[in-house]
Amino acid sequence: MAKLYFRYGAMNSGKSTALIQVAFNYEQRGMKAILIKPSIDTKGGDKVVNRTGYERKVDYLISRDDNILEVLDLNNLPDAILIDEAQFLTPKQVDELYRITKLYDVPVLAYGLRANFQQEPFEGSPRLLLIADSIEELKTICRCGKKATQNMRLLNGKPVFEGDAIYIDGSGEFTYESVTYESVCGECYLKFKDEALKNNK
Repeated sequence: MAKLYFRYGAMNSGKSTALIQVAFNYEQRGMKAILIKPSIDTKGGDKVVNRTGYERKVDYLISRDDNILEVLDLNNLPDAILIDEAQFLTPKQVDELYRITKLYDVPVLAYGLRANFQQEPFEGSPRLLLIADSIEELKTICRCGKKATQNMRLLNGKPVFEGDAIYIDGSGEFTYESVTYESVCGECYLKFKDEALKNNK
């Protein structure tokens, strides 16, 4: 029976790179994999883009109102379904993907973040952590050399810990270029957070 996989990691842990590689691997074996991305992720438009410059066009951009079981042709499913930025899925959409693995025997590989820059969960991540058949952490390192587990938002190069939970491609009051993210370990995250709180008093 096919499985629902959740492969998570802090930013810069190679999630999109791994997804593109998996799609390539399926095609090299004469099999078909389709790519799905939530439409809220406007970075790259209709493409999955990684930080090294590789990109791949997605087959479906889905909104939070879409029923994945209705978007896909259930009579002509691929050999695998790959999801980029899976944290933006709704819990209902995660359940729909789970249903595909169990009732249609198609593996689903979902790549995404566990939590945002405030250490709060995205909408889809808790459901994925609860029902995925296989959960794997993709690792990256902090500036201090320890394993990075947290996502820190930077505004003009300075850590910030308040603001909208989701900020993509210039949405909101700041330009996209002024907002960046850094993967850090828990110790560095708390150190920068305490420093920011102290400076804002």
